[in-house]
Amino acid sequence: MQCFQMIALAVAVFAMLSPYTVGSVGNASSVEFNIWKFEDQPLVMQLAAVYKEMEHFKCEQTNIRQQLEALNQMLTSPKNETTTEIGSTSLVYPPNHGEEDIVWSSEEEDSMRPFDPCFRYTVLDQPWRATNTSIKNKMCDRNVKWRGWYRLFYKGNSLQMPERCVPMNKCGTHAPMWLAGPHPKRRDGIVTRKVCGHWNKNCCAFKSTPIKVKKCQGNYYVYKFTKPSTCHLAYCADINTIVCGKCRKSETCVSRDNINWRCKKKPRPLKRKVHFFASYPGPISGKVNRIKYRTVLVNVGRAFNRRTGVFRAPVKGVYQFFFSTQSGKHGVKTDLWLVINGYWVAVSHTKIRSPSTVGNLSTYMTFLRRGSLVYVSQDCGSSWATASSNTITFGGSLLVQSKR
Repeated sequence: MQCFQMIALAVAVFAMLSPYTVGSVGNASSVEFNIWKFEDQPLVMQLAAVYKEMEHFKCEQTNIRQQLEALNQMLTSPKNETTTEIGSTSLVYPPNHGEEDIVWSSEEEDSMRPFDPCFRYTVLDQPWRATNTSIKNKMCDRNVKWRGWYRLFYKGNSLQMPERCVPMNKCGTHAPMWLAGPHPKRRDGIVTRKVCGHWNKNCCAFKSTPIKVKKCQGNYYVYKFTKPSTCHLAYCADINTIVCGKCRKSETCVSRDNINWRCKKKPRPLKRKVHFFASYPGPISGKVNRIKYRTVLVNVGRAFNRRTGVFRAPVKGVYQFFFSTQSGKHGVKTDLWLVINGYWVAVSHTKIRSPSTVGNLSTYMTFLRRGSLVYVSQDCGSSWATASSNTITFGGSLLVQSKR
């Protein structure tokens, strides 16, 4: 009601500020309107108009706020279940603690669309899943409608599944489920791991459906859980791995016994030293698909093969190569090509017009992936060399090693 009163008052003020006069022109009657202009009015009138606009916006905000509150009340209507808050979502449990299906209050499952599970997961923070917890009412994960990927927490601290056998009646269930295999590394991507349930002194008495696991940047894992084979089985959260969630980006979480974990600095990748220099100790005539440089003077890193004449890049990085030739026939051109992974990328070209020899040295710098193959081919002409001249040569070095 206040908003409508303000609007009515604004209309009245506008009417007072918009006068008109009636006059006559000749024998005809006419109405002459004096159009109201904002800049022509006194300062008091201008402030009143601005105040009117501000009150109008306040009314609109009040109406929108009331509509949002009404909508929120509709969406958060009370239900007949008990909920356990777990951070970014809520697990809704029936009153009988796990004897019926669990209903998720998160978004619809979008597993049909490709996405990175490291950024699209459900937080699973249930203290009873800890490896040091035992409760009277046993839980069963077979009654859970597992959807998508999950990340394990314990009271707000990130942790992971155990990689060892867990004693019976722990993790809030009869047969605790543990990961029967090591957690993957980041470069492994998404992997499949077996899951075992411990019962009656048999660590793998229950072999459940395998699950998918992925390591994410930040020393944490996400899991794509599946329904266990029977009840009462439940996935465990290793309380000893809480320290892993506190490791820095430059650290990794390690353990010798899968019980005591600690953060360890990642070893810096060793910078590989790669240098080679080889020569051909004799003349070459005509087309040679691949020159086999038999005299190898330098081969640091052992990336050059004397038998085949091929250089294989041992690491990813920036390399620089050089190759040379000496042409000795009058009027004949000689072309040597640098070949990388089957592509001719650089040429050493010579052609003389007088009866003498001319040498030519060519260089080439490029980025190579690990395993790239590099060699030299003579397409045409004649190259001259002796065992001691070192005029037909091939060499290269690793300049910058790229991170893996």
